[in-house]
Amino acid sequence: MNKQIALRILVLALFQSILPTADVCALEPNEILVIANRDIPASVGIARDYCVKRGVRRENLLSLGLGSDMKYTITRDSYEKDLAEPIRRKMAGLKFDESIRCLLTVYGVPVRVEGRGPLSGKEDRLKQLEASAKALKQKIEQLQKSGSAASTLEKQRLSRKLTGIESEIDRINGKETDASVDSELSLVLRKDYELYRWQRNALKDDVFDLAFDTLMVSRLDGPGLAIVSALVDKAMRAEKNGLNGVVYIDSRGIERNHKYYSLGYFDQSLRDLAVLARLRTNLRVQLEQTPKLFGANQCQQTAMYCGWYSLKKYVDAFDFVDGAVGYHIASLEAVDLRDSAGSQWCPAMLRDGITATIGAVAEPYLHAFPEPRAFFQELFNGRCLVEAYYHTKPFNSWQLVLIGDPLYRPFRVVR
Repeated sequence: MNKQIALRILVLALFQSILPTADVCALEPNEILVIANRDIPASVGIARDYCVKRGVRRENLLSLGLGSDMKYTITRDSYEKDLAEPIRRKMAGLKFDESIRCLLTVYGVPVRVEGRGPLSGKEDRLKQLEASAKALKQKIEQLQKSGSAASTLEKQRLSRKLTGIESEIDRINGKETDASVDSELSLVLRKDYELYRWQRNALKDDVFDLAFDTLMVSRLDGPGLAIVSALVDKAMRAEKNGLNGVVYIDSRGIERNHKYYSLGYFDQSLRDLAVLARLRTNLRVQLEQTPKLFGANQCQQTAMYCGWYSLKKYVDAFDFVDGAVGYHIASLEAVDLRDSAGSQWCPAMLRDGITATIGAVAEPYLHAFPEPRAFFQELFNGRCLVEAYYHTKPFNSWQLVLIGDPLYRPFRVVR
């Protein structure tokens, strides 16, 4: 057990019995390590500005040489050598009374990390698996022609077996081993996990934040320096003046399904969020319950937004107020977060003035997104942005990225 873990356990043991959990575990400015690219002056400037505005000590700014060309994607080797290892060294050198729970990456730090490539020494195993997959496909085709009830059951059994073999082939070949840089950095202190698809987020539903080998990570980034620089200012104005406006929830009217993370389950979560927002806030709520999306210019004074599904086709419906939080549940909406003119939802919403949002740098699958009702409920409970995200996102070492000031607390609870 390292010194930061020992200290945090001691603090929790002393205070969790007399104070609400959210107060005990609340993220503090000096628990944030800000990561900048020293080869891009604007990156260092944004990081320094954040430290001044949020009261983060200057020792918590780590400037790394990541290149001067604003790379969006970093190789696995460069990620380990130029980003992950320096962060580990920084963390290992902390004093006993210092603790880092959150990383903040800023404009100029790469957004996506490439896959690891094929596993070495697995060539013979790969040939065996490919031969087995070919044989199973032939058997399934034969059963398909039979059409009997018995053959249908056997076909289903063989199809499940084929799925497992194909997954093992993908793992060996290194398929789906890329990720967002931030999601990978969540596990920068852990070296013993396999790079294939996702890893369970140990902070999800962890009210005491005791997953000490998992870091929360947020990012200040987007389509242009002026947009990025304004994110913290808008968050702080909303904290000072209160978040005012309208909550827009865009469900699709799909029948409720109790199967976890099915389409019906997720759509019901959006409808539940509309009810919750009416109960927990003073904001007006507008719920769309048809396959249509909110139309152009329909969402004036948007304080919160959550909806789906219009893949890489942003609808300019929103007039976002300072402090607005929201995300669109669709794949590939942060494939190019710095796109200054495209139709992906993340950069488009940032261009339109949103203060915090979530998106994916590659196909994440529906079950990777925070459930809408759960995510916003964490905010209503007084959590800051990055806490709400990590208490509800299912996976790390995967595709999602959180954009916004990690300390932003739109619904501070007065005790």
